[in-house]
Amino acid sequence: MSIFQSIILGVLQGIAEFLPISSSGHLKVAQELFGLGEVPLLFDVMLHLATLAAVILYFRKKIARLFAILFRWILPGGKRKTENGKLEVERGKLELENKVGKAFPSATMASPFSPTPSPRGIAPKTPEADLLTGTDELGRKTILAVIVATIVTGAIGVVMSKLIPELPIKVTCVGFLFTACLLIFSAKFEKRKTARNSDVPFDSAQGTLSQSGEVKPKGISILQALFIGFMQGVGTLPGVSRSGSTIAGAQLAGVNRAAAGEFSFIVSIPAILGAFVLEAKDLGEVGSQIGVLPVFCGCLAAFAWGYLSLSILMKLIRKGKLEWFACYLIPLGILGLIFF
Repeated sequence: MSIFQSIILGVLQGIAEFLPISSSGHLKVAQELFGLGEVPLLFDVMLHLATLAAVILYFRKKIARLFAILFRWILPGGKRKTENGKLEVERGKLELENKVGKAFPSATMASPFSPTPSPRGIAPKTPEADLLTGTDELGRKTILAVIVATIVTGAIGVVMSKLIPELPIKVTCVGFLFTACLLIFSAKFEKRKTARNSDVPFDSAQGTLSQSGEVKPKGISILQALFIGFMQGVGTLPGVSRSGSTIAGAQLAGVNRAAAGEFSFIVSIPAILGAFVLEAKDLGEVGSQIGVLPVFCGCLAAFAWGYLSLSILMKLIRKGKLEWFACYLIPLGILGLIFF
């Protein structure tokens, strides 16, 4: 493999890993076009590691909060200290609100800590960014969800790893079409769900309504994590986008778009690390068959383009535009079935 070919493969990996168009499928098609024959699977995994570094860099603050919550959870007294700290904060708010009320009776209703009334009595929406790490309780649920989803994905991945190398290229093209259908279906599901919830006080799938009128987010449940892990396992098939299937699975399970996108990439971290561990025995084979410099150049390209495409995708997820990629995947899959 030349340096130019490895860079092209790295760019494809960086772009396709996060955009819902299947990085493994594009790598397989590119290797077929380049006539590279059997490329060690570990090379693909190392490109995935490069894009994994982009994920860690992009979500570094959220990942750091998850680790902090985990340490408070497993260390003795960590949970008690967190709860006590929360009580102290709430007590301080109440004392300050009482002082404001006594000094300015007319301003009691306008206290900065009073819930802001919303039109037609509709409770305020929960901030999307807080659904995974907004509180220690949400963080603990996210950690459990990552563990459960990873176990399910790992079980499916072990089975798929024995079948994937033997699958013909046409299966990859079918995977492109499957991903396109999944993106379209999840987008329609999301729009119908939004329409149903437009006239109700709040989305009960995402939280519960407190007496103060605030929405307390539920976080990701174990059942949701099971389904997301299964969809991520489906994403190991050639041509099926891991990010696309995982995000779509999260949305179908009731997780909103922003949280679905964030969780999809966070849960990819243990999955990619696990794939690397399974293939690490072939590390020497990659260096001898491909060369150290081409591998390095490919990984560098995958990291740079991966970070850029991840930044773009998160904006598209929040706008609900993932189904746009079906316009690319459908012609690609059909052309592949015709010419391969």
